Amino acid sequence: MKFSFKAIALGAIGISCNASLAAVQQDNTISYQDLFNIEYAANPVVTPDGNNVVYERRSMDIMTDSMRRNLWTVGLDGNNHLPLLSDSNNHFNPLFSPDGKKMAYLSSKEGKVQIYLRDLATGLTARITDVAITPTNMSFSPDGKQLAFSMFTHTKNKPLFSLNFKPKGAKWADDAQYIDSTLYRNDGAGMKKPGNMHVYVVPAIGGTPRQITFGNHDFSGSLAWTKDAKKIMVSANTRKNKEFDVFNSDLHTIDVATTKLTQLTDISGPEANPIISPKGDKVAFVGFEDNGKSNQINQLYVMDLDGTNIKALTPQLDRSVANIIWSKDAKGVYFSYDNNGQKNAAYVSLKGKITNKTDNLGGMSLGRPYTSGQFDVTSKGQVVYTLNSGNQPSDLAVVNTRGKVTQLTDLNADIFGHKVLNKPELLEVKSSVDGRKLQSWVVTPPDFDPSKKYPLILEIHGGPHTAYGPNFSAEVQMFAAAGYVVIYGNPRGSTSQGAEFANLIDKNYPSEDYNDLMDMVDGVIAKGYIDEQNLFVTGGSGGGVLTAWIIGNTDRFKASVVAKPVINWTSMVGTSDIYTFMTKYWFTDLPWNDYEQYWKRSPLSLVGNVKTPTMVLTGELDVRTPMAESEQYYGALRLEGVESSFVRIQGAYHGIAAKPSNLARKVGYILAWFDKYRQSEQQ
Repeated sequence: MKFSFKAIALGAIGISCNASLAAVQQDNTISYQDLFNIEYAANPVVTPDGNNVVYERRSMDIMTDSMRRNLWTVGLDGNNHLPLLSDSNNHFNPLFSPDGKKMAYLSSKEGKVQIYLRDLATGLTARITDVAITPTNMSFSPDGKQLAFSMFTHTKNKPLFSLNFKPKGAKWADDAQYIDSTLYRNDGAGMKKPGNMHVYVVPAIGGTPRQITFGNHDFSGSLAWTKDAKKIMVSANTRKNKEFDVFNSDLHTIDVATTKLTQLTDISGPEANPIISPKGDKVAFVGFEDNGKSNQINQLYVMDLDGTNIKALTPQLDRSVANIIWSKDAKGVYFSYDNNGQKNAAYVSLKGKITNKTDNLGGMSLGRPYTSGQFDVTSKGQVVYTLNSGNQPSDLAVVNTRGKVTQLTDLNADIFGHKVLNKPELLEVKSSVDGRKLQSWVVTPPDFDPSKKYPLILEIHGGPHTAYGPNFSAEVQMFAAAGYVVIYGNPRGSTSQGAEFANLIDKNYPSEDYNDLMDMVDGVIAKGYIDEQNLFVTGGSGGGVLTAWIIGNTDRFKASVVAKPVINWTSMVGTSDIYTFMTKYWFTDLPWNDYEQYWKRSPLSLVGNVKTPTMVLTGELDVRTPMAESEQYYGALRLEGVESSFVRIQGAYHGIAAKPSNLARKVGYILAWFDKYRQSEQQ
């Protein structure tokens, strides 16, 4: 309950927060205000002439507490860096017409987001749509005459019951919500309104969009036109039990004229994001054959237009592929994949030969150092990508066919050029469980002196099947600026190291990933500059699970912040928006059939061991790891007499960092809590 915040605790936190704020607002360190000044490059799209790139320049709007997206252009030689559509509105998702003369994009300049078309020669712009819901997945027909897009389409359900005698002007309570669907909530959106994602086509010169898919199914992902412009290929899960068989999507074609739907594939797992080759005879897509493991590797496939002759191009890669792009000569496909915490862009020929282009995509995950990055390819094979520098958000760079890299932008020199943000340094340690090599990274304070002793923060990623890397992280840099050494890494269960490593925690999470994290802590302590009396631990989502697991198994940490955790797997199943997925892939049975496996993996089972002062921090609107999980953990800590506090981030779903102010609050509360228990060298 909200009144569970104690006045004494709040007062103590407030004092510490002010101290931390003062500590990080020196001229040479990152500050809370900098979180509102950060910019980064995203979604690069090479112009039809191959000489320039249009990209989304993303920035933070301090007045609306949101991210703003504008379109800028820069030459591939780094010159002529100019605004294309840059104002107080959002302009994003540029898409060039097949003849290269026009550019479609999405914009909020007239209120709701609509599709606009810009003539590149004259700069004249026309609004193409007038729809109520934001369009996505735009795609030009090969002749340039039509635009296809996806859009959530509401359906009206007749209420099971209603009161029909409400007097005019009477003020009654709102109608009850009647729910008869299995997956009725989505994190980031809340209660799911009745409806589905459907495909529409609209004349490229503007007009009335025409819906061409129907039914109780979601048609999502990329839309691929056949070369004759008569059909569109799309992915959809059309099975009757789709809410319980969440992976099993297939590729279909839609006849644009008749709306006839034809299924092309029937692999046991997902087939998604079809891209038709420039010659029009092949389709590339991603997917996997479902093996029931909690982590599965996305392969890159090609097939004929009719769904026959399916061939895997990356069966030996043992890494998940994404972001596929056909080469202009149709002899191969470009794609991205994560490897050892770093995102790569690569090329695979139709014979299966893989050539790596760069391993340095990143910088787009502002809050925490997750792998990230986007790219596009010129007709000459140059790769334009979001550049990972480790200590700044993403800029743009291009790598030519000989491997020469040219940085195209420098978006944050104005705020970080005069400040010290140390890059993550790789620290490899050996697992005490089985001797495996584990990857971790250390970020040190701006004025780091290895002859001194520093407090340590262990920061743990979520997922659990995700990966950290040597990437920019505002949270980590803020921790370092406040005087802490930060260690983070990829324990078993993390991605980017192959299916076997990720599935070491299959149906067994959390488990020895705890030991891996302790090995990382011991590894940095062995460097000699860590004050072992000042160890702190935090993590969010899956990292919140592991933080609670850690303090249930050891008292070595002075304080912890358990962010947006799962505390009780049984209650999680009843309240999360992904419960049909979890019960199928993370457990072997339903909790009422096998309660013990859920309980023995629940951090709540260890709460009686906890002595560590603990803050619980969660977004008020979170339905991925619902607030009820945090509430019961905080209540259990209070019942056990553990020093504890509870922070409910208002207006936040699972992704707390979606609003800059909430990212700042999250960092501020974590530092305030740790500063409260941090012992000075004089003590």
